[in-house]
Amino acid sequence: MTFDFEFVRAQFPAFETDDGRQMAFFENAGGSYACGAVIDRLHRFYRERKMQPYWPARPSKLGGEEMDEARQRLSSWMGIEQEELSFGPSTTQNTYVLSQAFRQMLRPGEAIIVTNQDHEANSGPWRRLAEAGIDVREWGIDKETGRLDPQGLINLLDDKVRLVCFPHCSNIIADINPVADIVAIAKEAGAYTCVDGVSYAPHGIPHMDELGADIYLFSTYKTYGPHQGIMVIRRELGEKLPNQGHHFNAGALYKRFTPAGPDHAQVAACAGIVDYFEALYDRHFKDSTVPLFDKGKAVHKLLRSREEALMQPLLDYIKDKNSLRLLGPGVAEERAPTLSVTTQIPPQDISERLAARQIAVGGDNFYGQRPIEAMGLDAQVGVLRMSFVHYTSENDIARLIQALDDIL
Repeated sequence: MTFDFEFVRAQFPAFETDDGRQMAFFENAGGSYACGAVIDRLHRFYRERKMQPYWPARPSKLGGEEMDEARQRLSSWMGIEQEELSFGPSTTQNTYVLSQAFRQMLRPGEAIIVTNQDHEANSGPWRRLAEAGIDVREWGIDKETGRLDPQGLINLLDDKVRLVCFPHCSNIIADINPVADIVAIAKEAGAYTCVDGVSYAPHGIPHMDELGADIYLFSTYKTYGPHQGIMVIRRELGEKLPNQGHHFNAGALYKRFTPAGPDHAQVAACAGIVDYFEALYDRHFKDSTVPLFDKGKAVHKLLRSREEALMQPLLDYIKDKNSLRLLGPGVAEERAPTLSVTTQIPPQDISERLAARQIAVGGDNFYGQRPIEAMGLDAQVGVLRMSFVHYTSENDIARLIQALDDIL
């Protein structure tokens, strides 16, 4: 199977603009380009369906059907019940709402576990539960490698722990955590699990039965869609947690944790994410009769294979450059293509000099102050972060390496 790069690029209108044609885009961890199928659906909704959905009038009825289609197709892609998937304004907001539900359910003296590998969105809201008398325990990363050792989790677990919160992969370290193994450890101790998938999902939205997590969170604006947050809550936990929505919506699982209704047009447009992934499947695989979740697994492998091939030359370059220190694994198969490095020149200066060459790279702490500081680094200085996805070209990688070589 040959990855059809030209087909992929043609699915993203951004590459048809002057900036898109000229720029090498390496800030995908902050948000990917939206695919054409999403943009088309969003445009159609605002143009033809922009009224309160689910009423008998044709535009209203069609708008509601398109919102339901997005939930149905995404849930099928992930192998879950349709009601187990909720939309919210962002992953940060979704996590905050969930933390309030747990604040109500947990009793003082009970415990949760968080990590210092996370983006702050899956750390700060949970840590605030200490204000309610909840015992908040930190599962710390290795100061040299940035990795989470499962034995460290085992040492923190006891019969008081009710929830374990951790990332599928960090937006700084990018080490892909063994989610299924961690979930199994937590379940053995009687704890639920909340997985932040924001930094992983752009590289392949996972099948939930393979992970086993009770909660899985990610952002659609990083998976080629509009600015929404997706929250998967498995039914057993979702019906046990206190309702955070309107009291009359308590019986609808997908409404229990969305007190502020999400943007209708953006929800509907999220069906375009699956349109794009299905188009990828049809372009690269022959059997069109397989279930949607099997297509999802195949596309997941396709994206990872492509990104690993792109990643290794850049990893090799960083390894051989004394002025750069890579955070996280140096092997492509073990990490997401989000490469954070420390630099002797301030990363913001390098970012500006790369921008002058039409190469978009960020220099910051990217809401990952905790992992940066845990590795003995200055979060105010931050890191240079180069993040890409499957639509990045080999030429983009070569341009970045050459530019870094010139600057450093």
